[in-house]
Amino acid sequence: MKRFLVPIIIILIILGVAQMLYSQKGISSKRAGEIVIDYVDKALEGQATAELVGDVTKENGVYKMRLKIGEQEMTSYISLNGKIIFPSGIAVTENITADGNTNSDIPKQDKTSADLFVMSFCPYGNQAEEMMMKVVDLLKDKADIELHYVIYENYQGGGSDYCVANGKYCSMHGTQELNQDIRELCVQKYQKEKFWDFVKQINASCNYQDVDACWEKVAKNSGIDVNNVKTCFAEEKISLLESEVELGKKYDISGSPQLIINDKEFTGSRGTEAYKSAICAGFNIMPEECSTNLGSDSGTTTTGGCE
Repeated sequence: MKRFLVPIIIILIILGVAQMLYSQKGISSKRAGEIVIDYVDKALEGQATAELVGDVTKENGVYKMRLKIGEQEMTSYISLNGKIIFPSGIAVTENITADGNTNSDIPKQDKTSADLFVMSFCPYGNQAEEMMMKVVDLLKDKADIELHYVIYENYQGGGSDYCVANGKYCSMHGTQELNQDIRELCVQKYQKEKFWDFVKQINASCNYQDVDACWEKVAKNSGIDVNNVKTCFAEEKISLLESEVELGKKYDISGSPQLIINDKEFTGSRGTEAYKSAICAGFNIMPEECSTNLGSDSGTTTTGGCE
């Protein structure tokens, strides 16, 4: 199935809306699905066929359905009377951030990538991690979502309280924070399925003053292979830090938290639903999970940062 078919379908549907002459009365969900499938198949002119994926449901005053066309899936809508087909829907509350910005300038890819830059013990970064965890749990492997870390050079003069390698790699809250950044990178690299739970438990149980003594117990409770982390730390410490420094330069990272989506910085509101909407805006075709509303982050501080 060639990629240009879906855009062609969308154009044909839009052009054909004015020709839809179905009854003004409400139709059944079954009939709604039949109308859309019939219309799309005619638009394809034999190049491919469409099929329904799952049930046709009512949502916000229209029928909603998932279509599969060749190897691609898309969500379409039709009015309850069967008169107007909508090739896609835009949830206004999800695409306009609290500060009035939209997600329309986020580049699109088949699979969205999101890089959240934090310091492992920046309180604002920890809040952003908690928000992002809900998005990860929702989208799972539909998007590539990773944590990365803010590494400075010669911070506070480059002394050993904050830095390693003669001041080349430093962290704002000291070398224990820097060490934890490395451990988390190791877990993300080699034990990714346990990564987000590990971060969550570290945030709840340790701090920048005791994490060197605290992390191992937390790791074991999260099912982490501790020896694997220790080996990675010993053998890959500098290469992992250097990689983070290069990423920081690439994206002009200056503090925690900062979110990069499809190689572009997201500057909209900070929150679970805002993060989800921004990441979902980066898909060429949004997965069905993007229609789930993750709610507000009432009671949390969603501004500020560590710089």
